[in-house]
Amino acid sequence: MAATRLTEPQAGELGPTGRPYSAFPDPEPLLEHGPARIVAVCNQKGGVGKTTTTINLGAALAEQGRRVLLVDFDPQGALSVGLGIQPHDIDNTVYNLLMERDVTPHDVLYKTSVDDMDLLPSNIDLSGAEVQLVHEVGREYVLGGVLQPLMADYDMVMIDCQPSLGLLTINALACADSVVIPLECEYFAMRGVALLMETIDKVSRRLNPKLTIDGVLATMYDSRTLHTREVLASMVNGFGDKVFHTVINRRASGRERHTQKITVYLSAEELLDLERARLALLRYGAAADRGRIVREAIAVLLADLDARGMDSLLARRIVSANRADPGSDAVADGIGQGSAHQERATGTTESA
Repeated sequence: MAATRLTEPQAGELGPTGRPYSAFPDPEPLLEHGPARIVAVCNQKGGVGKTTTTINLGAALAEQGRRVLLVDFDPQGALSVGLGIQPHDIDNTVYNLLMERDVTPHDVLYKTSVDDMDLLPSNIDLSGAEVQLVHEVGREYVLGGVLQPLMADYDMVMIDCQPSLGLLTINALACADSVVIPLECEYFAMRGVALLMETIDKVSRRLNPKLTIDGVLATMYDSRTLHTREVLASMVNGFGDKVFHTVINRRASGRERHTQKITVYLSAEELLDLERARLALLRYGAAADRGRIVREAIAVLLADLDARGMDSLLARRIVSANRADPGSDAVADGIGQGSAHQERATGTTESA
């Protein structure tokens, strides 16, 4: 897992949680491997760092000589993409492992670029498993059953859960030994933790008595803001020693592309068109939220505008829609001038 400090924390030194660091000994080398311990990385809120935590913690364990299996148990397939596998390009996924008796774990297993770290990938097909499993006998234990043949080959199995508390997440909790809960240092992220804790408690009482909570991992922490410091203090106050000493800082570099936010008002018909586009993409195996579709559409239209100028779809639609508006001439002139300038520059280059 990526370090959150420039220097190694010293035992006794006060950390961001307000508690002194404990001594963190290096893990002892293993003389033999297996049986695996299963850890579910779980939080029903999206965007809190579950996938990033799974990848980095898995890689860190592999570097310490552990054999690690990562299970992508989210239909969005973010874990698979993060490890360089395109979900729509693979034939067998966790879905096939769950639903087809003739598919074995080794038919689905992928080697990653990290030594001793393997992956069971996922894609949008997994969303159908939740519906299909409803009428199965022992539906909460299906994942544990298909993972069982792999237990002797690994030391750690980490399950990246989907952002919900549905049947897939219950399957992960039912077969896990423990849970790691990534929790964003943000007020709204804190609100849903009570429901998650209640679900974990029910699973441990009714389905999996061995299930425990390893800890709460504070993510996206920014020591410069009062809000994140207060939320982290609330975590420590509410969960005590269950909050890990390690705190994952917020990095701006991954968010620079979307720092400028605008509000766009859409009509009911436009919202329906956007939802139709999302569902059409879903049928083709390309899952995306509406914000992502809008960003990609803007990128495609701007590329077309750069290439074709006034002949581009965007320019023609704007000119057509605003023909009755006197201000539209300025828009059209601006686009036309940009196109003419591009043509002159191209002609100069060709002459040269």
